[in-house]
Amino acid sequence: MPHDAPGVHWHEPTGTKRAGYGKFGRPKTPYDLFMESEGIPIFRDIGVRRVQDLPLQPWKRLGGRGTYIQLYGTEGKWGCYVAEVPGAGATNPERHMFEKIIYVVEGRGSTEVWLDGDTKRHIFEWQKGSLFSIPMNAWHRLVNATSSPALILAGTTAPNVMNLINNTDAVFNCPYQFRDRFSGADDFYKPNDNIEPDPVRGLAMRRTNFIPDIVNCDLPLDNRRSPGYRRVEPFMTGNTFYLWIGQHENGRYSKAHAHTSAAVLICLKGKGYTYTWPERAGLTPWKDGRADLVKRVDYEPVGMVSAAPGGARWCHQHFGTSKESFRLTAWFGPNSPGREPGPPGEQHIDYGAMDVDEGGTAIPYSMEDPFIRKEYEATLAREGVQSRMDPDWYKPGAKVKSAAD
Repeated sequence: MPHDAPGVHWHEPTGTKRAGYGKFGRPKTPYDLFMESEGIPIFRDIGVRRVQDLPLQPWKRLGGRGTYIQLYGTEGKWGCYVAEVPGAGATNPERHMFEKIIYVVEGRGSTEVWLDGDTKRHIFEWQKGSLFSIPMNAWHRLVNATSSPALILAGTTAPNVMNLINNTDAVFNCPYQFRDRFSGADDFYKPNDNIEPDPVRGLAMRRTNFIPDIVNCDLPLDNRRSPGYRRVEPFMTGNTFYLWIGQHENGRYSKAHAHTSAAVLICLKGKGYTYTWPERAGLTPWKDGRADLVKRVDYEPVGMVSAAPGGARWCHQHFGTSKESFRLTAWFGPNSPGREPGPPGEQHIDYGAMDVDEGGTAIPYSMEDPFIRKEYEATLAREGVQSRMDPDWYKPGAKVKSAAD
């Protein structure tokens, strides 16, 4: 091979020239290479209207069929896939050194969980709408109770672990048992409805490893995103994987707010759309001639959208357009609020919920782009849905009060 062939011999720059290529293609991560080795599709985009419509291919390692989902902005932050559990069949037993949560899109069945040396397997049943977590590095498999395929959506911390360790065998064949995260107690997967404040922000939280139906479960009042908004954070199997379940009343929409990438919104009930735009485009991108920077995704159950699909902070705003309430779940991986870099104890505000005139990033209805309200009301009219947005909320300086105030 010639001495000067690319990648063979490094030459020190001459004079004042800079070393290196200057521009380069982002290299594939160990997790990217792992996904490619699995032989199933990899879906990459800002979102998808319904995960049920994604193409599935046979998945030798897991069993059944599946596809990986890596929405823009989640690269390296958390992983996702949709998989089919064969009718009257089961997934292959597996364990892994990363966290996993599972939402049941379609079907009915059970999950078996166990550790090496256990005398019995822990078994619990699930249905459409169920949400549960697999304990770290516990053996598990999903069993379909019907003759039709079941469909699950899974979120994992696999990219975080694989990109650090860079050894697939260590991730899937480590013998360490996390007995502190899976006791094997008979009530381990018993639903817990008790609400407590989360230790960081004081928001409603449920310590439970299993929720039978997150589409219809009760949610406590929150009011931070829109009047009457309800929300809870499930804390499952000691995970760092952060998520919440929230619901906007019909005929109302969320205030826009900005934060960095990681969050993915998943529609559970109703239908609607999300607008997202880079924070540099300002509070009123349509009015300021920057509408070309705004991205939109329409979705219904079970559609997904990346709230911040690029670098830096993005504004995003969610709109329910159906006659029923608009329910979402948001998955962040191990990137929960309060985990931003900084010294312990440093004062930090809940900036995504605080209005811009309070030092936060939420855009009050009175300051938002006029295009948003006009389009929303026109959309509701086409759907035969009545707008329940109070005109007083749009008056300059208006502070929206909750229905409970």
